[in-house]
Amino acid sequence: MVLAKDLSHLLSEEAKARRPSPLKTCIKYFNDPNIIFLGGGLPLSDYFPWFDISGTSPKPPFANGIGAPLNEQELINFKIPRDKIDVAVDEEFGTISLDKALQYGFSQGHPQLRNFFIEHNKIIHKMDKYEDHEVLATIGNTWNLESALRCLCDKGDYILVEQYAFSSTLAAAEAQGVKTCPIPMDADGIIPEKLEELLAKWDEKKLGKIKFLILVATGSNPKGLSLPEDRRQKVYELACKYDFIIIEDEPYYFLQTGQYYAAEDRPALSDEKVPHDQFVNGLVKSFLSLDTEGRVLRFDSLSKVMGPNTRIGWISGQKNLLAELLKFHEVSIQSPSGFSQSIVAKTLNEWGQEGFLDWLIGVRKEYTIKRDFCIDSLYKHIPKKLLDDKTVVVNPPIAGMFFTIDINPEAHSEFKSKYEGNAKLFEQHLFEKVIKEGVLMVPGAWFEAKDYTVTDKGGIEEPKKEIFFRGTYAAVGLDKLDQGIERFAKVLESEFS
Repeated sequence: MVLAKDLSHLLSEEAKARRPSPLKTCIKYFNDPNIIFLGGGLPLSDYFPWFDISGTSPKPPFANGIGAPLNEQELINFKIPRDKIDVAVDEEFGTISLDKALQYGFSQGHPQLRNFFIEHNKIIHKMDKYEDHEVLATIGNTWNLESALRCLCDKGDYILVEQYAFSSTLAAAEAQGVKTCPIPMDADGIIPEKLEELLAKWDEKKLGKIKFLILVATGSNPKGLSLPEDRRQKVYELACKYDFIIIEDEPYYFLQTGQYYAAEDRPALSDEKVPHDQFVNGLVKSFLSLDTEGRVLRFDSLSKVMGPNTRIGWISGQKNLLAELLKFHEVSIQSPSGFSQSIVAKTLNEWGQEGFLDWLIGVRKEYTIKRDFCIDSLYKHIPKKLLDDKTVVVNPPIAGMFFTIDINPEAHSEFKSKYEGNAKLFEQHLFEKVIKEGVLMVPGAWFEAKDYTVTDKGGIEEPKKEIFFRGTYAAVGLDKLDQGIERFAKVLESEFS
């Protein structure tokens, strides 16, 4: 039996000092019929003011699309009772009764939910490289990072990040005194050769131990880039060689829309049912599927495929590392909401693994349609001259829900005079003007990772000269999307005319 590598030396001092919550260790006796449980402050479920909750969801295979109107035959109606004794025998493994869902315990997540995610991992990530892997249910990827920072990093430690990274990731690290070292990127994401060069020159005596690399490898936020499989393999090999953890933050993993084609060259999207094996085999390999040593922690979330405020996510990885995260959860969030767990578990188990794949296939199709419409709209509204002379460059994503537009500030007639050759001043001016025009696009400066290695070595970090704006095609309907892009293009036309 192959077990994950012992990575306990990468834990934070806080994690090393934390012991399991004594009260949580005795919760296992709560369901023992031979034990009169007087050990914890668990209220009687008789006092819960809900007798049942009911819900309605679409029924797989969602043949008309996931947003289509449905008749009664295309719906699943379910009821979740308060008491476990009212759960039918054939529903026991898919239903979390409210007397369990709303009670303390199961900090790792209820079995009906966790078991679904464990089986999902086997289908998607072929979890067979080492035996002692596990799943921990959480309240989403933002919290996943917070707990990873607390359990793996001490103040002053370094983590590796993408050159342009999710702003909340950077803010969370900064708040805990964790330093970031950005990895250069190109159109395919982080560059393994640049990462290797950085690691080979790393001065551990001066800068300390690198604890982990965090990246959104598929449909990155903000750039919308996706790391090819060969780069993932190289990055993983570097993690093994230089002994750090990879945190694979993947809320957009199933929104793999593929290459963008102009309308006249675009293959028609088929209404025929996509075979599940074709869908799964077409997904880019995850870091989790490459992991032989247990040094990948994968963050998954339902936020982009079912609903952000379900507040349901999960971390997959080696059992020993997840045990450290669980100890932190037991004295902080305890567990995801019982209501959310019961409703999501019931829905997913009613659908089954195949139905969930049908849903993910449907979500991907909707985002592919919106991505294509968005890029078409950009090319339609941005003046051709600005595109032809590379003043403006549109970057069609192949996954996720974000697109970026690169802008050459030096092409502006007043860049050197009015803006003193400062790209960031010009970017801020554009942002303010775009807002006045009635559309919100986010400036790239919000996502720039600070390189603390420069200042730690006594240098001054050079300001970045390139600028870009990030938009999303997820938040509005097609009409509003087109209108917003037209307004943004109007600002570009007025500034560069």
